[in-house]
Amino acid sequence: MQFDYDVIVIGSGPAGFSCAMQSSKFDKKVLIVEANDEYIGGTWINKGTVPSKALREAAKTIYKFHSQFGDEKGRKPYERFRMEELLQYKRTILESKNRKVKEDLIKNKIDTVRGYGKLVDNHTVSVKDHTDEVETHTAEHILVSTGSRPTSPENFEIDHTNILDYETILDITHIPRRITIIGAGIIAMEYATVFASLGTRVNILNNSSSLLPFLDHEIFEILQSSLKNKNIALHNNVTIEWVRKNDLRNCTEVAFESETDERLQVVESDHVLYIGGKKPNSKNIGLEKVGVITDEDGYIETDKSYQTSIDNIYAAGDIIGYPSLASTSFVQGRLAACDMFGIPSQDLVNEIPYGIYSIPEIAGVGLTEKEARNMDMDVTVGRAYFRNLTQGDISHMDEGMLKLVFDTNSLKLLGVHIMGESASDMIHLGQSVMHYNGDIRYFIQTVLNYPTFSEAYRIAAFNGFNRVNKAGIKYREILE
Repeated sequence: MQFDYDVIVIGSGPAGFSCAMQSSKFDKKVLIVEANDEYIGGTWINKGTVPSKALREAAKTIYKFHSQFGDEKGRKPYERFRMEELLQYKRTILESKNRKVKEDLIKNKIDTVRGYGKLVDNHTVSVKDHTDEVETHTAEHILVSTGSRPTSPENFEIDHTNILDYETILDITHIPRRITIIGAGIIAMEYATVFASLGTRVNILNNSSSLLPFLDHEIFEILQSSLKNKNIALHNNVTIEWVRKNDLRNCTEVAFESETDERLQVVESDHVLYIGGKKPNSKNIGLEKVGVITDEDGYIETDKSYQTSIDNIYAAGDIIGYPSLASTSFVQGRLAACDMFGIPSQDLVNEIPYGIYSIPEIAGVGLTEKEARNMDMDVTVGRAYFRNLTQGDISHMDEGMLKLVFDTNSLKLLGVHIMGESASDMIHLGQSVMHYNGDIRYFIQTVLNYPTFSEAYRIAAFNGFNRVNKAGIKYREILE
């Protein structure tokens, strides 16, 4: 070989891992460079997706137990369960996932090296380990998948004791009775509902005018009702004045003002959780030296095959920006590997679903009702409420709705929006029908297991048919 490797992958998150695995299936020699000296998988496994979802799963189990059997002698979950029990569950999951990832790398003969990778030239990567020793490796192709990191607050500091970030919240030693979350994105919503399900009183301080503005308007209305029922207080359009420890009252105080109420307000909490935005890990990795182009925010610019401005250098995952999802990063890494070695592959599909792992979950794919109407499309909607599902009754998980958005004349499915138990799994049925240009008759003419939450598709389809029928189209003609 002219080079040490066929491909060097910098960063072992979802994009890097999938690129390495796919390249190995092409019988290519692969090296993964990982900055963490202990774990593979980066934020994906060790700091973000997997540990937060493991904590959520434990909280949801407790929440479901209380929903089905009620409080024991009026005690809240945080009075019955210790945080150590939830953390032990999380640790077990992380150990299992790390072990499986290492086994996959070994089985596929993928080399790994620990240290900070940096581009030296188009084909060379230097790696500085944690003792400042430097070694270099060469490859025909390079994938940059160094991910992103959270932004820092502007007018207060995270002390990792009273004021936490998305990493240190996962090591909290007790279930707080009160918590204030600064930020209102997807991660903030997930943690808000997780702690509320454990009995914690939650305040959300949102610096913008809206919460999750991409949601379908009816799903958002149900979400608002759910937050209220869980004793989660949402404050929009706020400006944080200060955050500080009050030793006298043994709490952490957050002072803020809002546009609707300009007076200074102060909330007391056991802990404050700051969830800011993201910024790419693109500095000091040699991008400028080799001529890889980034945008003004530092995200690497790529084409649809994830090739950068340098032919043999690719980038995927959070480092290239939107949509910054683990699910899309896995696909991006695989497609980059296919392009590197001239293997035909399809482009990333247009129907990319999102999933919010709140309690209950929220998921969606395709057009919302308002988006379709703003495009002057003649659309009808069909709805199914989880309270009308047998499975909702059986599991006491009856909060939420499934909504279908479809073309009134052709019945073609344009969008699916769900809030409720298993929404992130259920969304894939609607995604598949949309991808193959299907219409809502599929949900009536196909047998769906009973009782299941997926039965909501059939109910929503009938509901939509009824609306079309009332609009003047004969029901018999619809089914023909």
